[in-house]
Amino acid sequence: MIKVGIVGGTGYTGVELLRILAVHPDAEVSCITSRSEAGLAVAEMYPNLRGHYDLAFSEPDVAKLAACDLVFFATPHGVAMRMMPELMAAGVRVVDLSADFRLKDLDVWAQWYGMPHESPEWAEKAVYGLPEVAREAIRGAQLVANPGCYPTAVQLGFLPLLESDLVDSTRLIADAKSGASGAGRQGKIGMLHGEIGESFKAYGASGHRHLPEIRQGLQQASKLPVGVTFVPHLIPMIRGIEATLYAELTNAGDFERLQRVFENRFRNEPFVDVMPFGSHPETRSVRGANTCRMALHRQENSNIVIVSSVIDNLVKGAAGQAVQNMNIMFDLPETRGLEAPALLP
Repeated sequence: MIKVGIVGGTGYTGVELLRILAVHPDAEVSCITSRSEAGLAVAEMYPNLRGHYDLAFSEPDVAKLAACDLVFFATPHGVAMRMMPELMAAGVRVVDLSADFRLKDLDVWAQWYGMPHESPEWAEKAVYGLPEVAREAIRGAQLVANPGCYPTAVQLGFLPLLESDLVDSTRLIADAKSGASGAGRQGKIGMLHGEIGESFKAYGASGHRHLPEIRQGLQQASKLPVGVTFVPHLIPMIRGIEATLYAELTNAGDFERLQRVFENRFRNEPFVDVMPFGSHPETRSVRGANTCRMALHRQENSNIVIVSSVIDNLVKGAAGQAVQNMNIMFDLPETRGLEAPALLP
C-alpha cells in the first residue's frame, strides 16, 4: 500500500486527488494539509467524501510528510520549490501539480511566475510527467512535474504530427477553451457566475504562462524548432478543455495517412482515444475521466490539419494524470484507480 500525503488539499485539484484516491486499491491518503483549514474534517468541507475519509486537514509538517512514500503538491506556484527539497532528502517521491518544476529554463520561469526559482538543482532533475512521452523516465523519477491542463490537451493533439515531421512546426496554432475551475478555487470577482455566465472571452492573448511549457514539450518530443500561437478562452462551464489545433502540412499528399498516424501513435495509450475522422469530441464525454479524446478534420481543398482535443482539466489535466504518474512510479498498472468512465449527462 502506497502511503500518500497531499499538500494543499482545499483546492479543486486537491479534492479531485481525494476523490480518485478514495477508490484506489493500492494507495492510502495518510495526511492532507491546509494552513487555512487546519483541524477541519475533510468530509465537512467536501460532503461528497463522507464515508471515505476519516481525516482532518493539518498544518504542513515536513516530518509527517516525510513518512509518506509519495507526496502530491496541489499548491499555488512557489510553494513546492520551497518545501520539496527536505522531502527529497528524506527519500520521498513527489508529484508536483503546480508549475514549479515544469520549465527547464529558470530565467523563463522567473519571467512568467514573477519570482526567482529557489530550487534550481531539482528543477534540472525533475521529469516532465506527460506519460505518453516520458513513461520510462517517470518510472525512475523521484520528482515528477505534472503537466498543465492546457499543455496536456495541446501537446497530445500536436505530437503525432510533429513526431512524424508532417507539418510546418514553426506555424502551429492552438485555440483553447476552458471551464472556470481552471482558474482555481480562490474568490475572484472575474470568476463569479454573474461575471462569466452567458459570456465568452479570450484571455492571455498577448502571452500566457502555459505557452513556454507547450513549446518546450513539443520541442523535446519532436526535436524540431517549434513556433506556437496559443490563445486560451474562458467559457461559462465548470470543467473541461477543448483545444482546436491547426497545422500546415508540408506535403498535401500526406493527408490520407494522417488518421493512421494518429491511431498508430496512440494505439497502446490507455488514456488517449482517437475518434473516427470528422468526429467532434465533446468535453462532456471526458468529464470525470482521465481521458484525452481527439479527432481530425480537413476543410475542402485545404492544406491545414485541424485537430480537436478534449480533456477534463481537473483529471487528465491535473489530478488524474498525477495519479497516472504515481502508478508508473510504483510499477502499478497505469490504469489503477482510473478506470471509471466519464460522467453523463
